[in-house]
Amino acid sequence: MAASPSLVAAVLAHSGRLEKEDLGTRIARLSRRVEELRGEVCNMINKKYNEFLPSMQSAEDLVSQVDSLSSNIDLLKSRIENEVTQHTLYLFYLTCIELFQFDRAIKDYSTALLEKKYVAAARHLEKARSSLKMLESRKGFELKVLKALGTELTVQTQNMLYHLGEEWRQMVLWKLPPSKEISSAETVMQTELHLRTMPLKEDQIAGPPVASVLQAFAVLGELHTRLKLFGQLLLKYILKPLISYPSLRPLLEEQPDTVILHFESAEPNLEHPSPMEVFGKITLVLEVLHKHLLNVSLDECGENDKDSRVGLAEMLGDMVWEEVSGCLIQECLVYSIPANSSKLEQYVEVIKSTEEFEKSLKNMGFLKGDATDLLKYARNVNSHFANKKCQDVIVAARKLMTSEIHNTVKITPDSSVAIPKLPDPGAGDNLKMQKASKILHNELINLENETKLSQQTFSLPTCHISVSVEKLMELAYHTLVEATTSTDQCCIQLFYCVRNIFHLFYDVVPIYHKENLQKLPQLAAIHHNNCMYIAHHLLTLGHQFRYCLTNILYDGAATFVDLVPGFRRLGLECFLAQMRVQKGELLERLSSARNFSNMDNEENYSAAKKAARQVLHQLKRLGKVWQDVLPVNIYCKAMGTLLNTALSEIINRITALEDISAEDADRLHSLCRIMLEEGPLVFTPLLEENKNKKYQEEVPVYVQKWMMFKELMIILQANLQEIVDRWADGKGPLAAEFSPTEVKSLIRALFQNTERRAAALAKIK
Repeated sequence: MAASPSLVAAVLAHSGRLEKEDLGTRIARLSRRVEELRGEVCNMINKKYNEFLPSMQSAEDLVSQVDSLSSNIDLLKSRIENEVTQHTLYLFYLTCIELFQFDRAIKDYSTALLEKKYVAAARHLEKARSSLKMLESRKGFELKVLKALGTELTVQTQNMLYHLGEEWRQMVLWKLPPSKEISSAETVMQTELHLRTMPLKEDQIAGPPVASVLQAFAVLGELHTRLKLFGQLLLKYILKPLISYPSLRPLLEEQPDTVILHFESAEPNLEHPSPMEVFGKITLVLEVLHKHLLNVSLDECGENDKDSRVGLAEMLGDMVWEEVSGCLIQECLVYSIPANSSKLEQYVEVIKSTEEFEKSLKNMGFLKGDATDLLKYARNVNSHFANKKCQDVIVAARKLMTSEIHNTVKITPDSSVAIPKLPDPGAGDNLKMQKASKILHNELINLENETKLSQQTFSLPTCHISVSVEKLMELAYHTLVEATTSTDQCCIQLFYCVRNIFHLFYDVVPIYHKENLQKLPQLAAIHHNNCMYIAHHLLTLGHQFRYCLTNILYDGAATFVDLVPGFRRLGLECFLAQMRVQKGELLERLSSARNFSNMDNEENYSAAKKAARQVLHQLKRLGKVWQDVLPVNIYCKAMGTLLNTALSEIINRITALEDISAEDADRLHSLCRIMLEEGPLVFTPLLEENKNKKYQEEVPVYVQKWMMFKELMIILQANLQEIVDRWADGKGPLAAEFSPTEVKSLIRALFQNTERRAAALAKIK
C-alpha cells in the first residue's frame, strides 16, 4: 500500500528539525572543546616560558663570563709576550757573557801555554770547554758560531796535548829494540830508559817540573792514557824480562842531566832465579822510577782538592801490579817451592823476603792495603808444595809408564824396594802407638803356637820386571815417606797421589803399549810380571805406612789392597791373550799336517813331519823368550799348556782316522816319538842348562795329555793282545787315558776285521 504525501512531508520535516538540532549541539560542543584547548595551550605556553626564563638568564650570565675571560686572556697574552721578550733578552745577555768567558779563557790559555804554565793552561781550556757546553745547552740559541768555537777548542786541546807530549818525551825517553817481540835476553838488552833530572844547559830555561806536566794531563783527562802506555812499556821491556831471564841485571847510569836505566848480562847460577834476587831487581827499578818520576801527588779531577789527590806511583801500581805479581808467581815463586818436605823450613826466607818486598813497594806508594796475591801465594806454601809434589810425581810416573818395557831387572825373593827408614811417630801419637802395639801383640800371640811358615812364603818368586816399574814402586814408596813428614793436608794429598799413580798405570800402560803387548810374547810376560809385582807390594804398602800417616788416614783409609785384584787381572788377561795367540799359531801349523792321514804317501808324511818340527821350533823359541823372565812355575805351566795343545791336536787327529795301515802306524809312531823326545826339551825356565833337567823330567805334571800321548804311541806299535792287556778290564794304564769308544775306534782303524779283533773289541768295555 502506498504512503500518503502528507505523512512523507511530516517525516521529512521532523528529520530536518533533528538534523538542525544535532548540528547546533555539535557546534556548541566543538566550541567548548576549542576553548578548553585554548586554555591548555595557554597553560602550556606559560609553563614552558617559566622554564625557559631561568635558562635564558643562565645563558646570558655565561656569555658575560666568556667575555670577561676573553678579556683576561688577552691581558695575560700581552703580559706573557712582554715577559718572553724580557727572558729572551736575559738569555741573550747570558750568551754574551758565556761567549766573553770562552774568548777570555782561550786568550788566558794561550798566554799560559807560551809561559809553559801547563796546569793553568789546561784549566783555562777546561773553562772554555765549560762555557761551550753552557752555550750548547741554551735552547733556541743554536748559533752558527758554536761549531766554529768547538773546532777552535779541539784544535787548542790537541795543541796543548802536543806540547805536553813533547815535554813528556824529554822527561821520559824510551830506546826500544827493533823487534816488537821479546824472544831472548839479548833482545831485551837493547832497551834503555832515560829519565831527565835537570836542564841540558846552564843557560837554558828550566822546563816545567814533572808534576806540572802530569797534572796538566790529569786536568785534560789524559793522565790514565799516558800512564797506561808507560806502564805497558815498563812491563814488556823491563819488569817481565827481569823476572823471566835470570841472566839480566838492571844497571843504573847517572849523568849530569839524565839517569839511564839499562841491562847487563851475567851468567845465571840457576835455571830459575831465587825470589830474593828477583825482588831485588824489581825494587831497584821501582826505586829509580819513584825518585825521578813517580814521587808526585796529583789531583785526578783537576780541581786542586786535597781529598782527591792521589800518588802517581799508586796509579801506576794499580795498572801494572796484577800482571807483575802474576808473572812473579808463575816465573819465580812456582819454581821456588821445595821439591821435598825437608826443605820447607828454608822457605821461611822466601816468605820474609816477599813480605819485605811488598813493604818496600807500599813505602814507595806502589801498593796499598793488605797482603796481595803474591804474599798469599808465598804464605800458602804447604798447599803449593803438595800440589807441586803431586804434579811432579804424576809427571814422573807417566814418563816411567811410557818408557820401554823390555829394559828389565831381575828380582828375587830377597829383593826389596830401596826406601829411607820410616820416621818414628811423634810424641803426640802415643795413643796410636799403644793401639798399634796391642794389635801387633795379639797377632804374635795368635801365631805363636802355630806352624811357622817359610820366610819366602809371601815373597814374590824370581822373575824379571821392567826397570821402569821398579822405579815406579820406588817413587810410590818415597812419596809416602814424604807424606809421613808433611802436614795433615799435604799428607792426605800425597797419599791419594800415590793411589792415582796406580790408577794411571792401569789406564795408560795397556793402551800405550797395546800393539807390542799383542805382538811380542816376551813383553806380554814382562807386563804380567810387572802387574804381579805391583799387586804384591800393594798388599802391604798401606800397612807399612799405617802408623806413620796422619790420623785421618789411620783407621782403615790408608790401604791399597782394593787395587790388588785389578792389577792381577790386568797382568793375567794380557798374558792369557798372548797364550791364545800362541795356541792359534800352533794349531795353524798343525793344520798343514794333512790330518796325519795316508802317511805311506811321502808328501803327506813330509808335511806332517814339517808341521811337527814347526811346532817344536815355536815352543823352543817361546821357551827361550820366556826363559829367566817368567817365574819358574808360571813358565812351566805356560809351556805345558802350549805343548799340551799340540799333543791334544795330534791325538784328536790320529784317533779320528778310520784306517791306519801298518806303514801309517810306523810313521805316525815315528812322528810321535819326535814329539815325545824333543817336547820336554822346550822346558828351559833357567839359564843354567843343568838345572833345567828337573823340570824336563816333570813334564807329565804340566802337560795334561802327556801320558795319553804315550799310550797312543804304544797302541800304534802294539798287537791286539798287548792292547787288551793294557786295558786290563778298564783298570790298566790305557783305560786311565782313553775311553772304550776311543780304544775300539783305534783297534778298528789299525786291525783288519777278524775274529781276534772281534774278541779284543768285546773285552774293551
